[in-house]
Amino acid sequence: MGVFRIEEADRPHLLRLLIIWVVLSIVGILAALQIHYPPYDQSVQGLDQSRTLALLTVLATPVFIGVVIMVLYSAIYFRRTTTELVDGPPMLGNTPVQIAWIAISAVLVLFLAVFGIVTLASSNVAQAVGTPGRSIGQSGGQTGSGTIGGTGPELQVQVVAQQWYFTYRYADYGGVETTHLYLPVDRPVELHVTSLDIIHSFWAYQLGVKADANPGVDNIFHVTAQKTGSFQVRCAELCGLWHGHMADSEGQVVSQSEFDTWIAQQQKDYEVISKAVPSYAPFYFPEPLLKAG
Repeated sequence: MGVFRIEEADRPHLLRLLIIWVVLSIVGILAALQIHYPPYDQSVQGLDQSRTLALLTVLATPVFIGVVIMVLYSAIYFRRTTTELVDGPPMLGNTPVQIAWIAISAVLVLFLAVFGIVTLASSNVAQAVGTPGRSIGQSGGQTGSGTIGGTGPELQVQVVAQQWYFTYRYADYGGVETTHLYLPVDRPVELHVTSLDIIHSFWAYQLGVKADANPGVDNIFHVTAQKTGSFQVRCAELCGLWHGHMADSEGQVVSQSEFDTWIAQQQKDYEVISKAVPSYAPFYFPEPLLKAG
């Protein structure tokens, strides 16, 4: 078995490719670091996701550039000049190149694996030690405080999906139910996502929150908004004829004082019908008077 060697005539090509790759990789990485990645930084969770996307892009950029310039360079400098079909010289392997390729790939994959494990572990630790707002999964922690201006434990909000809209119940404020989601800035929130009829998906894109809404299931998700402003809620699961219209474009992240004023008004408006609406519960099964579809 012969051994593949870089011929003297090919060394200028190798050096040229290496220089082009290094220069374009540096430019590409710098450009990747300037991108403002979705879902942006309106919440702690969204910022974490944006940073993860930035990291993946930075690591993938040199690999992508290397593949592209190799293909383009080969197509330009090593293209066939005649119509004669002749096989090129066989390449039977190059141990140093193979070791380098496997080692670099292994380092990248293992780095991402460790990064992912550490991220999940930090979320679980935050949940275990009672640091609300950083965790993302199921939680058995205590409910939040309904006092005015409270910034303590997580604010409890039940997200109720049905064809074809969302409503939101604030357990800490007497179970008041609203048609728009308002959240106080810098206050951890625990969302309890469920459905009254079929499978939906609660997607607050700007907050970095996406959770399935299944009938009879209390799907818990955590979010901490860190910037005031509006956000949109959409259903991300095909749920029937008017799925495309199942959205709320009036979600708001507001200051704690503005939230206190808003929730007080909602409680006042809600007081008239509160006796006819079931109290807050992880499983919510009222019997609707009207059923669309």
